[in-house]
Amino acid sequence: MKIEFVSDVACPWCAIGLHALEKALAAIGDDIAVELSFQPFELNPAMRPEGEDAVEYLAAKYGRTPEQVRETQAVIRQRGVEVGFAFGTRSRVWNTFDAHRLLCWAEGIGPDRQRALKHALLTAYHGQGRNPSDPEVLLDLVGQAGLDVERARQILAGDDFAREVREREQFWQGAGIHSVPAIVIDRRHLISGGQPPEVFEDALRRIAAGSATA
Repeated sequence: MKIEFVSDVACPWCAIGLHALEKALAAIGDDIAVELSFQPFELNPAMRPEGEDAVEYLAAKYGRTPEQVRETQAVIRQRGVEVGFAFGTRSRVWNTFDAHRLLCWAEGIGPDRQRALKHALLTAYHGQGRNPSDPEVLLDLVGQAGLDVERARQILAGDDFAREVREREQFWQGAGIHSVPAIVIDRRHLISGGQPPEVFEDALRRIAAGSATA
């Protein structure tokens, strides 16, 4: 089973969805062979390099009051606790394009390394309030994920993997993906949102059973 996890580092529900999916995969164990990869999606593609205040930006983007944004953030923090992800204080929203370039590179190194980098990015952004558009932050996370820091430095200094990221984003948008997380199974099935682990497990088992029958 091929699972493509379409998401953005800036998406808190993507952090929740990934941890819930991983709990489901742990429960499934060896019952289903899974190949998991991470595909790019940008919630804020036009974000300025210096970023914006998180509450002000989200309130304006979604037409909510600052109080409503904070209420949603409280719900997100609780959902994070339920799946084992600790949300910290994050005061700003930043651009994530370079993070996606590195994830695209890491995919070619191996799925374990890409997954490790994805986790490092989500923790840095949502757990520690670090800026994923800062090259030094990204290089630190690359090192944490066990990847080649000097190669990552070369990538960030140029345009490597920029075309690939944009092409993939266009592909998924053309396929009808307009919100994330979007969990695409075998390019035939879609599970949307940060679902609870049991929902992911049930869906994956049903899909696998249907494929076996077919």
